[in-house]
Amino acid sequence: MRRREVFAGSAVAVLLLTAGCGISDKPSAKGNSVQPVSDSKALDGYGSGSLPGYGSDTGAAPAGGAEAAAKSSPAGQLKVREVPDLGSAVTDGEGFTLYRFDKDTAKPPKSNCEADCATVWPAVSADDASAGAGIENGMLGSVTRADGTRQLTLGGWPVYRYAKDTKAGDTLGEGVGGTWHAVGPDGKPASASKGAGAAPQKPAEQGAGQEAEQQASLSARQNAQLGTILADSQGRTLYRFDKDSAWPMKFGCLDACLNTWKPASPVDKAKVKGIAAELVGSVKRPDGSEQLTIDCWPVYTFTGDKEPGDISGHNKQGLWFAVTDKGKKAKATG
Repeated sequence: MRRREVFAGSAVAVLLLTAGCGISDKPSAKGNSVQPVSDSKALDGYGSGSLPGYGSDTGAAPAGGAEAAAKSSPAGQLKVREVPDLGSAVTDGEGFTLYRFDKDTAKPPKSNCEADCATVWPAVSADDASAGAGIENGMLGSVTRADGTRQLTLGGWPVYRYAKDTKAGDTLGEGVGGTWHAVGPDGKPASASKGAGAAPQKPAEQGAGQEAEQQASLSARQNAQLGTILADSQGRTLYRFDKDSAWPMKFGCLDACLNTWKPASPVDKAKVKGIAAELVGSVKRPDGSEQLTIDCWPVYTFTGDKEPGDISGHNKQGLWFAVTDKGKKAKATG
């Protein structure tokens, strides 16, 4: 027993030295594999409601009406609708939001969502699909899936519905796992060309310093309440979650949590402003996507923030906090 304890201690020491995070304030290595929190209680309190955990591309399917609502059916005439804070999103003829998967490819079109994934994200049939107003006919196409069925493509990207969307207009699949997005009329994510929500353009006469801050992929901003905090390239405040951990590296924000808190994308360290580059890193999430880390902590944006500089996610449920330029939690207020 004693020898086993010594061996276990040695193994932990090796892992600590290898990862570097949590023991010497160094950032995690890119691609560092992180385990999800196994304790179900750790998933409570992330501000997105008590929804079942089938949001990832490998999760189990929901039962009952939600599953039935998402079964593949004719797309009919596709429509474009404006979704607040998202942009122009395509729906099927019945008004259900259509999605694309970042792990698919458009050139050539190929679906990488099969088996359990295809139960949660049913492929939209190419049969009977037609382009409505705002969608060019040439954008529509099809790809033959592994089971021989023809799946609709938009701009080359295979198109899906989401099992959790149970009524027309739902967009619960947006941002799930950081890899699923409502699809726009050009096949790109609806948010890619929305125009809204981005930091406003600065007039040229205001100087090169402000222009450089706007172009920074990650920057420190002054907030009257919290002091110096970090924001992404669009001016959105970055947050960390107390139920994540930097060492041992675990995620507490999974599944339904990701509907509300979006993992921030990794950045080029050469384009950060107001923060030491050595604090900036990235980590691989359980679904294989990469997430930005600050001082080894995964960071997120909050869907409740509507304008650049908003801090409505700060101190949410006493678990979510804006991140300072030193990589620490901003002080709780109010």
